[in-house]
Amino acid sequence: MLTMITTCRLNDVDPKTWLADIVARIADLPASRLHELLPWEWKLPRQGDTPADQQAA
Repeated sequence: MLTMITTCRLNDVDPKTWLADIVARIADLPASRLHELLPWEWKLPRQGDTPADQQAA
């Protein structure tokens, strides 16, 4: 756990935000795209980019 937190901090990523996001997204992500959840490649999805938000519009 300390390694993940330290890696986030070294990559200017908030560890709490990162962990909450990857836990929510990891089950629906194909194995070939898991690398996108690594702290140095992770980007928080912008609001409005999710299909649920687009359907509500």
